[in-house]
Amino acid sequence: MRRFLLPLILLGLFIGESIFVQLTPPELFGSGKIAVPRFLIASLLFLTIYGSKKHGVIYGLLFGLLFDIVYIEIIGIYLFLFPIIAYIMTKLIKILQTNIAMASIIVLLGVALLEAGAYQMNFLIHRTDMDIAAFLSSRLVPTLILNLIFIILAAYPFKRLFEKYADSLNE
Repeated sequence: MRRFLLPLILLGLFIGESIFVQLTPPELFGSGKIAVPRFLIASLLFLTIYGSKKHGVIYGLLFGLLFDIVYIEIIGIYLFLFPIIAYIMTKLIKILQTNIAMASIIVLLGVALLEAGAYQMNFLIHRTDMDIAAFLSSRLVPTLILNLIFIILAAYPFKRLFEKYADSLNE
C-alpha cells in the first residue's frame, strides 16, 4: 500500500489541476488574465528536492508524457520540460541551501521555467501569437501568484511526506 501512495498523490494532483480550472471562476485574477495551476510540477520538484532525485526525474518523465497525451496535441513539450526542469533543480539545490524557504523559491522558479518553456515552444511552432509582454502580464504573473499560494500551503506537508518517502527508500 505504501509504495502506491506517491503515484496516487501525483495522479490526484494531475487530476486536481483540471478540476481546479473547472471550478475556479475565470475572472479570479481579472479579465484577460490566465492563472494556470501547476500543482503537479510543484510536487515533482519538492519530491526532487526532499525525496529521491532519480524518482523526481522519472515521475517527471511519466507525468510529462501523460500531460502531453491528455492535454496537448503535440507529444514532447511537457515530456521534455518536466524531467529537464527537475534535473536542473537537482543541480541548483546542490548549490543552494535546502531549507523550506529556499526550496519554495526554487519550486516557484521551476514553475516559471515551465511556463516560459511551454510559451516558447508554442511560439516557435506558431500555436500562439501572444508577444512576450502580453505573456508576462496576462499569463506568467497570475500563474506565479496562484502557484505561490499553493506552494505556501503545501510546502511543509510535501517536505515531511517526501522526507519520509526518502527514508523508506533507504531502509
